[in-house]
Amino acid sequence: HSVRLYSIASSHYGDDIAQEHNSDTAATKMASRGHFLASSLSRGLKARATPLPRLWAVRGFSTAAAPTFENKVVVDRYSPVTEEIKRLPNDEYERNSLYTEEDSRQMGGVTASVRHDWTKEEIAEIYDLPFHELMYRAGVVHRMYWDPSEVQQCTLLSIKTGGCTEDCSYCSQSTRHKTFVKPTPTMKVQEVLQAAQRAKDAGSTRFCMGAAWRELGNKKNAFNHILEMVQGVNSMGLEVCCTLGMLNAEQAKQLKEAGLSAYNHNLDTSPEHYSNVITTRSYEDRLNTIANVRAAGISVCSGGILGLGEQEIDRVGLLHVLATLDEHPESVPINALVSVEGTPLGDDEDIDRVDAFDMARMIATARIVMPRTMVRLSAGRMTFSHAEQYLMFQAGANSIFNGDKLLTTDNPEFDEDQAMFRKFGFRGKPAHKGPLVAPAESSGEVLITKTRTEQFA
Repeated sequence: HSVRLYSIASSHYGDDIAQEHNSDTAATKMASRGHFLASSLSRGLKARATPLPRLWAVRGFSTAAAPTFENKVVVDRYSPVTEEIKRLPNDEYERNSLYTEEDSRQMGGVTASVRHDWTKEEIAEIYDLPFHELMYRAGVVHRMYWDPSEVQQCTLLSIKTGGCTEDCSYCSQSTRHKTFVKPTPTMKVQEVLQAAQRAKDAGSTRFCMGAAWRELGNKKNAFNHILEMVQGVNSMGLEVCCTLGMLNAEQAKQLKEAGLSAYNHNLDTSPEHYSNVITTRSYEDRLNTIANVRAAGISVCSGGILGLGEQEIDRVGLLHVLATLDEHPESVPINALVSVEGTPLGDDEDIDRVDAFDMARMIATARIVMPRTMVRLSAGRMTFSHAEQYLMFQAGANSIFNGDKLLTTDNPEFDEDQAMFRKFGFRGKPAHKGPLVAPAESSGEVLITKTRTEQFA
């Protein structure tokens, strides 16, 4: 067998123009570089009826001793014409399947790609860029893959507060720490649904429910109530997220069947620093829960917290774990520690406060190494001005938690966030609808390299 390789391009400079390049020498040179200057062909963004065949990148795709290449460049115009096509599918698996042939994107001197083979050194090099350069690159990557005017709004409700047996050094809900939090029983189903309706009326499109547990375990009665909550919130037209501690495969499956959209399970920090923060649950436990969630077909939401006494290399380490998962999380929350008196970290005066530049640097690096992932500006927003938050959106954040509480810590009021959105010219992402196609993509500004190989006798 030999191999036929196509490099497919799209541009706003002309329609229906095709050029064929049959020079073996030229094709071989292009293959040796492993890169083809191209942009995207009009892809037909509707769901495919059948799965795509397995596609291989240009590196090491043939065992033939002397393969020959036929390179075909097609120049077309990609311009969505209907509202349906302006949005990508909401299902992340369906959405990502549209890009299996894509190798990289290029705009404004910046090249980006969805990779799962990042080294820690590569991520550290990005993280350590001069701030102005990091912000530029992240901003360009953000615009290559997303519409920067659209921001997802999520509301987080604590449905069961306090009484947790874990020893997380930052958490006010642990029974091991003496804090202002008093344990409360699990909320009634109707109370939760009323809170979800208020969140929807205020503009939120994803409703997240958190319970202070180490794991669901054998809490069958409580779990049945949670399944009812998920079904009820889903029936309102809201996306539903939960964070309930560790899950086994069967529990994840039942949550999926009830209508759960996403599951949050943060890694918190790097594997190396983790034991300095938590000892009652291993890093592997967290990764196993993420695997169970992913296997059930639920979107993964997983990120971390800045301000846990970590070094910058630990921030890089956290991003390295997330960026080298088999599939990147659908969303990555970046939190700034909200110190609570009575917790070990809250009482530690030697820990430096997380500032807006720390947050922006972390968000920007996450945006570059996981370009198709939503990056959520999460806990700690109360400590940042609108100008500082704008810096974080410019770094690539495109999701927030809103509502006056994040579990037990203060958060900006709904009205304040809506005023901020109007000031920035943002609009909320609708529930159960996929993200908008990036304007830079639909206008042809982005050069998208696509590679496809075919074997022929």
